[in-house]
Amino acid sequence: MKLITMRRLGLVAIAGASLGLAACNNKADDATEHAADQVEASADATGDALDQAADATDGAAKEALENKADAVRDAGEATADALEEKADKEAGHP
Repeated sequence: MKLITMRRLGLVAIAGASLGLAACNNKADDATEHAADQVEASADATGDALDQAADATDGAAKEALENKADAVRDAGEATADALEEKADKEAGHP
């Protein structure tokens, strides 16, 4: 009978932890989280483009573009948050 060495015990612990993490992850959850990241990145890019356009103008047009940029970012963040909540539900988290 072989002795259980610390190295073997460590490998068993790592394997068990890896399997536990893999069981918690599902493809629908990952896809929804990825979609949330994409929505937020797109909103940020659009907001940045609007800010650049605002920098090229002045007065009321500049203020309107800056407000639009803020609104686009806020909407993107809200949509991303909703998608992340959906991903949590898909993963079975409360």
